[in-house]
Amino acid sequence: MGEVYGILHAMRKLRESLGQHRIVGGALVLAVTQFGASLMGLLRDRLLAQTFPALEVVDVYIASFRPSDLLFQLSISAGFVALVPLLARYRAEGDTKEMSRLLSSVIVLSAFSFGALALILALLFPWIAPLLTQFQGSSLVLYTDFGRLALLTNLPFVFGAAFGQYLTTIQRYWVFGLTPILYTLGTILGTVFLTPIVGPYGPILGTVGGTVVYALLRFLAVSREGFHPTWMLWHPDLSQFGWMMVPRIIALGALQLELLLFDTLASGLGSGAVTINAYARNFQSVVIGVIGIALAQSAFSPLSQAAAKGDRGRFWLTLQKGVLVLIALTIPAAIALIALAPLAAWLVNLNRVLPLFSVSLALYAVSIPFESLNHLLLRSFYALKDTVVPAIVGVLNGTIAIALSWSLTPRFGVWALALGFTVGQVIQMLGLVWALPRKVRRI
Repeated sequence: MGEVYGILHAMRKLRESLGQHRIVGGALVLAVTQFGASLMGLLRDRLLAQTFPALEVVDVYIASFRPSDLLFQLSISAGFVALVPLLARYRAEGDTKEMSRLLSSVIVLSAFSFGALALILALLFPWIAPLLTQFQGSSLVLYTDFGRLALLTNLPFVFGAAFGQYLTTIQRYWVFGLTPILYTLGTILGTVFLTPIVGPYGPILGTVGGTVVYALLRFLAVSREGFHPTWMLWHPDLSQFGWMMVPRIIALGALQLELLLFDTLASGLGSGAVTINAYARNFQSVVIGVIGIALAQSAFSPLSQAAAKGDRGRFWLTLQKGVLVLIALTIPAAIALIALAPLAAWLVNLNRVLPLFSVSLALYAVSIPFESLNHLLLRSFYALKDTVVPAIVGVLNGTIAIALSWSLTPRFGVWALALGFTVGQVIQMLGLVWALPRKVRRI
């Protein structure tokens, strides 16, 4: 009986440690769902390359989301990262009513502000589009139409992203992780079933449907977990929320400007260059999502609660555990990705440009350990309610990446983009590592 009891006790402890409310368990949930989302993303990329083999439509589809993403990151994501530390304080106090009030206020203001900006930009986009890309003729027309749809598509993301911060705070990760899979599924279904009817507009119309499902399911999830929406335009925490948001706008603006200029440079390198760069980055993002973002996202709420309680020891323990796991996993993963470049090219139907794709993928793979650590370090600063230092190093990252890519593109072509990105990530990690101990000592 003693042995049986011991086995049952060990199994219970293992189950508790792997629960989604624990760091390791939450990271596993996010890793599994992120891997599923990555597989769906690869399937989407392969279908797009097969459906439009000339790659011109795929180039346009990828590039058309950059302006909308820039607006979304600056006006929405810049502030939403500050929600978790603010919500975590009420979570630590068990005050779900105040959590609902704060989230409702943020959603109302964000939806109105983003909706107004997106509508204005959509109306002006025919005049703005030629300034953002080097596409010509029918490709420019498609870019303009896709860009307008992408702007309107991101409105449901405002709600979905806000609900995602609530789910992160209460450490409920299954719906958080599964909804991106369904979002990508919308693009796949649009490519398969709508393209024969509406031509190149099929994928982006499918994306619109996927976005609506994404937001609706997250709303149902947070409602089940105690969120009760209220009509509020102001909450006392919004002033602190605003101050935290401003530096974050600068940091995300630098990143999105970097990606936008990468597409601008690639669009002048011939058909397929945008796709090669984006697909190589997508494969790198698979590893980042499954390992780096999953662990960082899982650690975010415990880091925030430790900071809120002034528990410096718990804060460092959580961070150190995350760093060790990331180093142990990301270095072998980067090496494996480089070795699997031919398989990766086959998966997304880019065998015909394998030499270009393989080098781009290898350069992006080198950045995997550094970017993964950056995700964890950034959330450590956000848990401390500091968005200023991340903004400074983020701008430094973007500036170096853009300058290096711009200067090296005439010589190295599309490879210069991956090289610039990787160097920028290394610089950002060094800056965050240098600054974090000084910040933690103030807890």
